[in-house]
Amino acid sequence: MDAGQGLSTDEVQSIREALAAGRKPRVVFTASAGQIAGQVGQVVELTDPDVSDEFVVVRFGRDELPFSPADLAVAPKGAGRRVAEPKPEPEPEPEPEAHAVAAPEFVLDTPRVPAQRQEEPKVEQVEKPPARRAVKAAKPKGPAGLTVTLAYADGEWTVAAQQGSKALAKPYVVKPAEALKMVALVDVPGVQEAVEQILGAERAEAEQQAEKLRAELAEIEARLAELREAS
Repeated sequence: MDAGQGLSTDEVQSIREALAAGRKPRVVFTASAGQIAGQVGQVVELTDPDVSDEFVVVRFGRDELPFSPADLAVAPKGAGRRVAEPKPEPEPEPEPEAHAVAAPEFVLDTPRVPAQRQEEPKVEQVEKPPARRAVKAAKPKGPAGLTVTLAYADGEWTVAAQQGSKALAKPYVVKPAEALKMVALVDVPGVQEAVEQILGAERAEAEQQAEKLRAELAEIEARLAELREAS
């Protein structure tokens, strides 16, 4: 019996289906279960695995104790069943010889002695009490993880926040200066260099647009001055 491996996810699911059908699957304790390794028990319940790692409740002897899947393995067929011992057959009585003549027996003088009853020897099996394991206290669940995302796309910086699967803040636009302050908190040179390159490219583009607008404004002012002189 190989009791070195624990229960796989598929085997735990099979045990869950067997319990739902009213059966109590047999399992064998692995080496990680301690001094009861190699013994056979019955699964009677599966509790919540998110509350405790030991969610497989096994009946062993008179106790029902929780174990983790690593402490158990699927028992092979026939494990834990007692084999019936063959009953001793009575020895045949010797047959009387053909030439021997039985002497007459007087019923009044010779009382009949009842044959002694042959009792079968009783074999008492003493079950070893299972070792009690200390039940681990269930670990309380902590709060879900919080994720804050700073992103850049299409010339805009956005910040979003999410806790677990719940969105706390949808992406909203922030100023480049604020984005630079947030990135400064991350002491990673590669990230800061990437942000500085993005800001430098935006600054150069903004300067080109400003220069273009100034040139267009100068042309409009010159045209306006000509119109004033003409009037």
